[in-house]
Amino acid sequence: MDRPTIAIIGGTGDLGSGLAARWAEAGYRVVLGSRSRDKAQSAAAEIGANVRGEDNIGAAKAGDIVIIAVPFANHDATLAELRAALEGKIVVDAAVPLVPPKVSVVQLPPLASAAQAAKRILGAGVKVTSAFHNVGAKKLRGNGPVECDVLVFGDDKAAKDAVIALAAAAGTRGIDGGPLENSVAAEALTSVLIGINRRYKVDGAGIRITGLSA
Repeated sequence: MDRPTIAIIGGTGDLGSGLAARWAEAGYRVVLGSRSRDKAQSAAAEIGANVRGEDNIGAAKAGDIVIIAVPFANHDATLAELRAALEGKIVVDAAVPLVPPKVSVVQLPPLASAAQAAKRILGAGVKVTSAFHNVGAKKLRGNGPVECDVLVFGDDKAAKDAVIALAAAAGTRGIDGGPLENSVAAEALTSVLIGINRRYKVDGAGIRITGLSA
């Protein structure tokens, strides 16, 4: 197989496991990462073929592209722990700065975005991108297209193109949202969408970018 192996740190959570199932179905090899290797292996067994479980460090070492899907409270510490294992890889930061209990209120971190914090922690040897902030986990259940777009941010075009391909493999449409600094818009938008879900009593408010030819 010439497709990259995808590691998902936080792969036992709703978003991580939903993406894992989609990519495994599309033929990618997926490694779920968790602080507990046993928990990751159990979650991998539930998803099925093409998926295995490791602890976070083992998953980070195994992946060509590594998705960070951990709660924001654990974000910086997790990246610091994995820094050596992530050197030279594409990292996709999907973390969102939600601050309980007011998760429907935008509360950005001191460095403006989780993605920019990731870049600072991981250094120049890692190609940091960000994506998958605005895809509700419930939308990923089942098969078929997911009715929303995914904004992809980063400073390396080849890395962004690789993530856009992963978005397509998951049944969504990846859109180049520009440099990593722009990730702040998608991260903030998550809180807005959570509020919309609550007010309109829906599960999966998402975004569509109109006016594009494809």
